[in-house]
Amino acid sequence: MKYFHKSFLPVFLMLGCFCAAYAFQSSDLTSEFSFTEGIEGPAVSRDGMLFAVNYKEQGTIGRVNDKGEAEVYLHLPEGSIGNGIRFDKEQHMYIADYAGHKVYRVQKDARTPELWVESTEMNQPNDLALADSGVIYLSDPNWEDGTGNLWMVPEAGKLVLLEANMGTTNGIEVSPEGKYLYVNESVQRKVWKYKILPDGTVSEKALLIAFDDHGLDGMRCDKEGNLLITRYGKGTVVMVSPAGKVLGEFTLKGKNPSNLAFGGKDGKTVYVTMADRGCVEVIRVPNKGSYYSKIH
Repeated sequence: MKYFHKSFLPVFLMLGCFCAAYAFQSSDLTSEFSFTEGIEGPAVSRDGMLFAVNYKEQGTIGRVNDKGEAEVYLHLPEGSIGNGIRFDKEQHMYIADYAGHKVYRVQKDARTPELWVESTEMNQPNDLALADSGVIYLSDPNWEDGTGNLWMVPEAGKLVLLEANMGTTNGIEVSPEGKYLYVNESVQRKVWKYKILPDGTVSEKALLIAFDDHGLDGMRCDKEGNLLITRYGKGTVVMVSPAGKVLGEFTLKGKNPSNLAFGGKDGKTVYVTMADRGCVEVIRVPNKGSYYSKIH
């Protein structure tokens, strides 16, 4: 059963039809262990195909249809292992390569990764988010010492450090209207909110929410600005309002969800990559994804 946090009850009652319209339990889209334990970076293209890293073996990008049928879409260059994936409005794919300290771009309908930015100053480019302007934001954790950085890529080949010596930066997302950037810290269990300035840099850092237990991993916004955050080790996806209030929590089969992406015919299906099960689980949510709403 899906678990509803007590603070979600007033919203639940107000929406009324929520429980009737959405499945209470997650289901599997792909077979267990079809991906490696490094499964991450789910992203849905305009045509509804799901992409995620490390299908069958490390260093691949897998493509999955709505029936759960998967194939290797491309291999990254030797020594590279992908993590986060995002599509821009033109449907070019961007891939964070944590092993090679790079970000790749794969042009629409192509299968050849092109180097977008590279720097040994980065620890492990982990996840990425795209603003409508084309600016890329990168989380960059150092797991060994529990720290992390926040980077901006305003254009190909240019890397700008926005903040150093944070906690273990991981999930990252831009709000639907493009005004705010959210960054979470896995080990510290905190989610930070920044105001995005006209030049793409950020200011006015504020704590959105902190959790008492379990890790934080990938996260995405729905069209209402709510954050859906994977709770690594807890086996849930939590929904947090733009004001930092927990609205609800969805229970998964596995315990280690690594990331998520919106998709499906109505944009209200969420694909969750599961590191402990090597597969993709599916949940249904009340709102379309922010990115999905912009491309459909």
